[in-house]
Amino acid sequence: MAKLYFRYGTMGSGKSIDLLKVAYNYEERNQKCLLMVPSIDTRYGNGKITTRIGLQRDAVICYPDTNIYDYILNLENKPDCVIVDECNFLTENQVNELSDVVDFLDIPVICYGLRADFKCELFEGSKRLMAIADKIEEIKTICECGKKATINMRYKDGKAIINGDKILLGGNEMYKAVCRKCYKKYISRID
Repeated sequence: MAKLYFRYGTMGSGKSIDLLKVAYNYEERNQKCLLMVPSIDTRYGNGKITTRIGLQRDAVICYPDTNIYDYILNLENKPDCVIVDECNFLTENQVNELSDVVDFLDIPVICYGLRADFKCELFEGSKRLMAIADKIEEIKTICECGKKATINMRYKDGKAIINGDKILLGGNEMYKAVCRKCYKKYISRID
């Protein structure tokens, strides 16, 4: 029985490397994976899933108007699994379409992404997945203090930033995974 999975974590928690490991495990058993990534994620090029340690795979690009269910329905050779990176950038409708892939095509879908932005607000895709996923799993990493990191803090020159656009692509140069206590400590220093 196919399921819709949501595996989330903070930046630097190893989501993309876990995704590539899962794809490899399917493919090692001669099963076909369809890798997908939202068009907004262009940090390493369009249609690329890239880990922080440099592993990279090509993926189908999902544009905001892509109907994911129709795309998969019309494939001549259906995949044995659909794996989505940066699912937090999907629309609510696209997450619903992924659930249709599970429910009507009986294909498991595994989504990887962030739960919340730097303001601690849920992303649209993540919010919908939190509501309808069959299984939700956290991929953990640690804060600089040693506690579990739960917040993707945006910063510049060592100071937390609490205002700005919801989506600003970046890596270690502008985001840091921190625990809630350290986040409060950082934002209390804002002038």
